[in-house]
Amino acid sequence: MAVIATPTSTSAVSQSLMDSMNTKNSTGNEISAEQDKFMTLLITQLKNQDPLNPLDNAQVTSQLAQLNTVTGINKLNDTLETLKTDLAASQSAQAVNMINHGVLAPGKSMQVAEGKGIFGIELGSYADTVQLDIKNSSGKVVHSLTMNNVEAGVLPLAWDGKLEDGKTAPDGTYTLALTATTSGKALTDAQALAFGTVASVSTGPGGAKLNVPGMGQLTMDDIKQVL
Repeated sequence: MAVIATPTSTSAVSQSLMDSMNTKNSTGNEISAEQDKFMTLLITQLKNQDPLNPLDNAQVTSQLAQLNTVTGINKLNDTLETLKTDLAASQSAQAVNMINHGVLAPGKSMQVAEGKGIFGIELGSYADTVQLDIKNSSGKVVHSLTMNNVEAGVLPLAWDGKLEDGKTAPDGTYTLALTATTSGKALTDAQALAFGTVASVSTGPGGAKLNVPGMGQLTMDDIKQVL
């Protein structure tokens, strides 16, 4: 004769489930602890199920699938955190190696020293014509540079400081105004690049920052070219 066990009371089952959820794995890692907790919960459910209405295979399979999903997500998160840490360390090392190197980054100012200035342009697409006007502190154009059939990319440039009247421009800060066109239409993916020398590097939660006098703090993504 088959023996039917008396179902456990609702309060007893609930307490058993609560106890299983509160178990702690002090020796395993976080992922193993989650797996143990999930399996303990499933076993507790099976032990305390109503014999007259037991869990069917679909329910058990569904819960095992949830376990695999949770485990996979936890492992993926751990992998991403490791990659994030490695990337930050790599960027910091690259940033330190750039100290005392000249760099080009988005900016509209140019420092002229001893009658010479370095700058650059970046085009996202081909341009029929590129014109760059150099303005003094009063906003007056003191020199213009025109180029034709310029391909997309970063182009470093230099100014010898010669003014239209043949004199040499005084040292100081000048402004760059860039206009690029193709078939008579102005390009929106063209920008002027300022030049500076990396003096030091700062690291923190936001990643490595390059300290460039006259340009402030730059990220690695800001750097368009190292000279």
